[in-house]
Amino acid sequence: MSKPETNKTQLTRGYTIAFISAAIFSTTAIFIRYLTQTYHLPALVLAFWREIVVTLSLVIGLGLLKRSLLRVERKHLGYLVMYGFVLAIFNALWTLSVSLNGAAVSTVLAYCSAGFTALLGWWLLKESLGWAKLLAVVLCIAGCVLISGALDPAVWRVNLLGIITGVLSGLLYAVYSLMGRSASQRGLNPWSTLVYTFGVAAVFLLAFNLLGMGFLPGAVTRPADFLWLGKAWAGWGILLLLAMGPTLAGYGLYNVSLTYLPSSVANLIVTLEPAGTALIAYFVLGERFTWVQVGGSLLILGGVVFLRIYEGWLAERSEPQPEPAGL
Repeated sequence: MSKPETNKTQLTRGYTIAFISAAIFSTTAIFIRYLTQTYHLPALVLAFWREIVVTLSLVIGLGLLKRSLLRVERKHLGYLVMYGFVLAIFNALWTLSVSLNGAAVSTVLAYCSAGFTALLGWWLLKESLGWAKLLAVVLCIAGCVLISGALDPAVWRVNLLGIITGVLSGLLYAVYSLMGRSASQRGLNPWSTLVYTFGVAAVFLLAFNLLGMGFLPGAVTRPADFLWLGKAWAGWGILLLLAMGPTLAGYGLYNVSLTYLPSSVANLIVTLEPAGTALIAYFVLGERFTWVQVGGSLLILGGVVFLRIYEGWLAERSEPQPEPAGL
């Protein structure tokens, strides 16, 4: 098998995994909305338990199936701590953005990460940044704006702190993607990376809750709030599903896709999440799915599909031509 054919196969595999990751991520908001509305679970407490459940599940699962993945070289530990810190900060900023801006604006600002990832990937990781990728970035961001309803001027009546927080959440999401790509380039297994980053993030989110007690939005007001759900076993069950499904499977597959795709491409594909969330909310929660949201979904899908077709075409062009038969 020739090298170009191998690259084309890796592209197909990476796109497929990233698409599945985006589909799984799309269910996240459904679970979170149910927990926050039904049980009024504080956002940072919810985020802390997500990280804890994912970490314990990975430790148990990898310990039973492939214990070697629980061990990493000592030289990588500092990088993994930084990676986990970025994940924790992203979760905290995104939660704060939601509280300051509302869901629609915070979603748009978080998904400006597509542009950040493309630019930072070009600058830091030397990833390509051609006209096709830039066009896909523009289409995906425009689609996120339409799906979130951010064209409504009333949605943007927020303070400067809210806007800054939202933009920073998008920047941190881009940094998370870049660090995932860098981790794969360092030879780290994506599942090993996941267990360490989520474990570190859980520690930091515990600190955010305790240090932000009483003044940080979504944090505990007293230590007993960590057991907010009490004997609401159904709530604990939903929280477990959230951690095991959208969080573990979604982030896990996203990390795997970064071993095949540039971080900018993987991040573009995951911008399909708002479209999937809107579609699921329409059927499951009875939320309205407008023609504007349909148009936004088509813009995102069109941008990703266009980029995939263009990259496939480039891969085919780079294939070596067969030697002419001798006379």
